[in-house]
Amino acid sequence: MTTGRVTVEGRLVLDDRVAAGRIRIEDGVIVAVDAGESLAESAAGAADDPFITPGFVDVHVHGGGGHDAMGGHEALDGMARHLLTHGVTSFLPTAVTAPLPALVRFAEQVREWLPAVPADGAEPLGFNLEGPFLAPARRGAHDSTHLRVPADVPAQELEPLLDGLRLITVAPELPGALELIARLRDRGIATSMGHSAANLGEAQAGFAAGGTSTTHLFNAMSGVDHREPGLAVAALVDDAAYVELIADGVHVDPSLWPIIIRTKPDGRLLLVSDAISLAGMGDGRATIGGLAVEVIGRRVTLAGTTTLAGSVIALDAAVRSLVQSGVPLPFAVAAASRNPLAMLGIADRGRLAVGQRADLVELDERLEVRRVMRAGAWYRGAGA
Repeated sequence: MTTGRVTVEGRLVLDDRVAAGRIRIEDGVIVAVDAGESLAESAAGAADDPFITPGFVDVHVHGGGGHDAMGGHEALDGMARHLLTHGVTSFLPTAVTAPLPALVRFAEQVREWLPAVPADGAEPLGFNLEGPFLAPARRGAHDSTHLRVPADVPAQELEPLLDGLRLITVAPELPGALELIARLRDRGIATSMGHSAANLGEAQAGFAAGGTSTTHLFNAMSGVDHREPGLAVAALVDDAAYVELIADGVHVDPSLWPIIIRTKPDGRLLLVSDAISLAGMGDGRATIGGLAVEVIGRRVTLAGTTTLAGSVIALDAAVRSLVQSGVPLPFAVAAASRNPLAMLGIADRGRLAVGQRADLVELDERLEVRRVMRAGAWYRGAGA
């Protein structure tokens, strides 16, 4: 933990408004927040002052900066450093579908890495598994040969995965899925329903069993049909359900974003990147979960197909995109910070408030990341 006293001044992005003010930090913890009256988010009198937000939290990210979450300790170091430059101070390294022994190795690697996370990198809060319990018809860019049915996997085979597991994607219509969701809930592990062809009743049963969220809303799931509504509808009308949004303009057309925002209660929208190793690296090719993918601009697809295979954005870009679409800055920032933390039950960070860990992001007028503070220490941002 960083020791000493630090004062940060600027346009503070609070829970419900933007206000000029200052934050006092001691030993990596916020000890005072002095905020004035609400400001217009681009108030002329404060146009040169940076926006100060809580650190961003990406709960669904596979890599970045040329590093894959499943690539071992060195790759995790590089991924964490890449994310921090984009304002992400906490994250869940996320695995794709793979054979169970490979997923166990991934879990072991993350657990072994935790004590040695670099100070200039984002902090892992555990890990996320996107698979293997996905519906074959909605598998997207996951290798179908490694998909599993929950009813066919004994509980003892999953036990080595559970320590540190914070989130896992499950298709609720699969045999044994509801029982698995309930077991995970009892172990304090959140389930995100996705890669699913569930009808409305099957999706609602998943939420009733303990499902918490939805994996990249609208993508690789049964959607909005006036006669055959599916998982997307169940998620939108359930006030308790969280929903992930990849706000890159590719995965979900921006014309649909207002429907999500108007439907979900405050606090239930999660911005995620679903970024792959090539995020931040320009156009190119890579292998993800044994499958070849290619990047052209902001679009990532399985090589030679139109099937989307993750993204190449980070959460700072998602926040900018949401604000550019007309969403208030405090709402967009909450979707990238306190909302994912609330889903995970983590309360020691994510707000500009006394007693919170001093994980902060300093944004310029274009919402580019100037600097990032992790536990009271400043690091250079990608937009500096």
